[in-house]
Amino acid sequence: MNPNLVPLKSYREYPPEEMRRRARELRADLERRRSVRQFADRPVPREIVEECLRAAGSAPSGANLQPWHFVVVSDPAVKRRIREGAEAEEHEFYHGRAPQEWLDALAPLGTDEHKPFLEEAPYLIIVFVRRYGVTAEGQQYKHYYAQESVGLATGFLIAAIHNAGLASLTHTPSPMGFLNEILGRPESERPFLILVVGYPASAAMVPDISRKGLDEIATFI
Repeated sequence: MNPNLVPLKSYREYPPEEMRRRARELRADLERRRSVRQFADRPVPREIVEECLRAAGSAPSGANLQPWHFVVVSDPAVKRRIREGAEAEEHEFYHGRAPQEWLDALAPLGTDEHKPFLEEAPYLIIVFVRRYGVTAEGQQYKHYYAQESVGLATGFLIAAIHNAGLASLTHTPSPMGFLNEILGRPESERPFLILVVGYPASAAMVPDISRKGLDEIATFI
């Protein structure tokens, strides 16, 4: 089969100084992003979330199979069920499942099994990995690099939400199989994470943390 190729028309090249400015500005803006655990109950227009999801859907993926699905939850009753399921798993995690080393690493963040933000925030976006696809004839086909592809799309989504002026939090109760049941997702999909989205509460507090410098995260050869 011959590939279906078309001319690249979307690429924009900038002069080096413009490239430096754009890189600096984006870096500075993303450095302002913080994970928030206290959300206001202010509504967020749905079209903002839709645009952020379209941005996420533009991420690269293995063989362009786009193995992701985003379930956007705003219904209070469904958010309540998700919180109950998550807190049940988190209770097991904090009171027996997690090794002490892991608990020690989490201690500076002040987290525990209580997750009120799952109901407070206007939106929960549950990101699913589609492990395989199914043809119209019911035949399964493999999704290549599905985990990596969904990770890339989630990064796009978090950046888009921040760029729009909203706050977010990645939440990963383990295991997360209860999400398939609550949201009616097929067994071909596996929950990747819950992304909590909304405005931060006016009195929101965040951990006093720092980020590694360039010399710690990158090597130039």
